[in-house]
Amino acid sequence: MNKLNLYIGIFVLLILASCKTSSEKEHSSEVEKSNIVSTIIADRDNFYHIDFKNYPVKEKRLPIGVFDSGIGGLTVLNAIVNYDENQNATLLKGSDGIVDFDKESFIYLADQANMPYGNYSKENKGELLKEHIIKDAQFLLSNKYYVNATDKNYTDDKEPVKVLVIACNTATAYGKEYIEEFIRKSNTYIKVIGVIDAGVRGALERIEKDEDAIIGVLATAGTVASKGYSNSIINLKDKLNYKGNIEVFSQGGIGIAEAVDEDTDYYNKNLKRPQDNYKGPSLNGDVKIDKTLFDIYNFDFDDNKMLCDSERADDCSILQINDAENYVRYHLVTLMENIRKSKTNNKLKSIILGCTHYPYLKDEISGVLKELYNYKGVDGVYFYRALMAANVELIDPAVNTAKELYDYLKQEQLFNPDGDIKSSEFYISVANADNDNIVIDAEGNFPYDYKYGRKEGEIQEYVKMVPFSRTNISDDKLARVQEQIPYVYQLIQTFNKSNSKVKKMTEDEKI
Repeated sequence: MNKLNLYIGIFVLLILASCKTSSEKEHSSEVEKSNIVSTIIADRDNFYHIDFKNYPVKEKRLPIGVFDSGIGGLTVLNAIVNYDENQNATLLKGSDGIVDFDKESFIYLADQANMPYGNYSKENKGELLKEHIIKDAQFLLSNKYYVNATDKNYTDDKEPVKVLVIACNTATAYGKEYIEEFIRKSNTYIKVIGVIDAGVRGALERIEKDEDAIIGVLATAGTVASKGYSNSIINLKDKLNYKGNIEVFSQGGIGIAEAVDEDTDYYNKNLKRPQDNYKGPSLNGDVKIDKTLFDIYNFDFDDNKMLCDSERADDCSILQINDAENYVRYHLVTLMENIRKSKTNNKLKSIILGCTHYPYLKDEISGVLKELYNYKGVDGVYFYRALMAANVELIDPAVNTAKELYDYLKQEQLFNPDGDIKSSEFYISVANADNDNIVIDAEGNFPYDYKYGRKEGEIQEYVKMVPFSRTNISDDKLARVQEQIPYVYQLIQTFNKSNSKVKKMTEDEKI
């Protein structure tokens, strides 16, 4: 009898162990579902879930989705909405004076709360960045948004999109394949277009098939670290049968995009002295300002565009850049120094503007390049001229992106027959103050350490996607948009003034 009880006990323990293993498997499955892609596709109760089984795939009347980490991607949208290389009636090549996407509407998203994307790789947060990128795509594919930052409940009358355009170099480099994998798993097979290959094609078009040349890449540190451009140049060069010696020199433009988007860790027009939270190039940081190159940098110290702890620039022990053009100066000089020190015999033929914020600074970039071309050392000899073309071309990938989008809609017969570009919509992410788990500063933004200290897999609403307004975009940014891309500015105004989705917005908040 004792033996029988023993056998029964062993049998029960085995069953319990089996149950425990089964429970552990269930728990493992639950953990796996914390992956953002699985959550969107399978978790019906989650905010981010999309019913892909009923997604209106290949519906011509749907808008086109475009996203970036900030307002920089508006330069890509600008190239698209002004694109006129074809005849609208026949689709044959040749301008007809009517923009090619006149009957298409667009939904634009700026993930401003989580930018700059270029810093995630530096902080070893590549997986968190991918999660943000998938959430950007999710927003465009879904129907949810918030009317304003204080709304407790979301609204669900936003249209999904028929194409996704990644108007962000870093997001393209780190997330395009990830989004495409997500789209495949959802069984919707929506087209995803990124800006990197488009920019590379534009640069190669300026080079003869047997020409030796240097292509410069000015991009965020994250895009440079991804090697997205350099790998694409190598691959397309061989694929397109270029025989010359084409070299690639990349420069991570830390601070340029951030100054355009007024990230206070890099730029704050109200400062008069150096700040503690500064993350840009400095005399003693990881990214160093070289005092021996001061004459070449030619920084503008007026109006606190450089912050120094001394009255005299030469005596600074702390020096911080506090101006977009000064960031451009630092990075272009650094690029030319790297080329000079390489001992190459080739010349810089073009620079790919590998960040969508950089076209806002085209004039400044061109001006500094001319300065460097004409700069003479103390011996009266041109310092960089032997390494530069007389006119280094600036390649904006946006135009080639517009062409790829047009060709795809034509091939798939997805042009909207009776839409209106003036019904385009514009959204931006803001910190979700209703989420008790997040940390925000006095200005309502994520502090740097929190922004890059979060962990992937903790699926929650860090942000709310709300319409563009004067409460979430500064007057300085709007002035830049109005001056440099006026048609996009008009579309934003039209959305603000006539769209029912912003009906709760006051007149002061409207753009």
